[in-house]
Amino acid sequence: MRPVWDKNDWLYEEKHEFRPGCSCESQVITVCQDIADSLDEVVGIDAIITYFSKAFDLVPFNRLLTKLAASGLDSRVVVWLREFLVGRIQRVRVGGQLFKKVKVNSGVPQGGVLGPLMFLVHVNGIWRNTDSNIRPFADDCKIYRKAKNKNDIEKLEKDLDTLVEQAVENRMKINPGKSKAIRFTRAQLKNSQVYSLCDQIIPEVSSFKYFGIILHSD
Repeated sequence: MRPVWDKNDWLYEEKHEFRPGCSCESQVITVCQDIADSLDEVVGIDAIITYFSKAFDLVPFNRLLTKLAASGLDSRVVVWLREFLVGRIQRVRVGGQLFKKVKVNSGVPQGGVLGPLMFLVHVNGIWRNTDSNIRPFADDCKIYRKAKNKNDIEKLEKDLDTLVEQAVENRMKINPGKSKAIRFTRAQLKNSQVYSLCDQIIPEVSSFKYFGIILHSD
């Protein structure tokens, strides 16, 4: 599947997870380089850190299969993937008690190779119609842009709203309670900027942990 998507340049190029030659390290390097370049230009960067809730479990089968069919895959592969996904059942065992079977109506299997690939397909395109930098990785997503003036700030808020709309369209849920905002700048005095997500004010922080590395606002 990957050779087909690489050939037709179908997958979003900024996705670093579950792809050969890419990793959380390459993601961190890309984001840190963007921040460093901006600070060298004496321009601040505003960033919003968001998270998807139950990302792998909410993938709708029909929408996923439609995207697979549109990705350039052979129709026989799409049929095989449909058989792999649809019709699954699960049950829970607690101690010696085994509960009844229930039908799995959404989600991609985790713990194998195909699950992450299917998730990449599902989230592909949710950042369309946006102008800011968007760096997704599994169930988290960073959206940021240089904040030279009020217009840049308004564009970032607009792109954040668009990201939420695309997530809803793809039946994904962004968790506003875990989201945070940060302004990267070396200015001694900085103006606080209020961003909102799903009608909730995003708290501003001075630092956050990014794949084990603590990034400070300066």
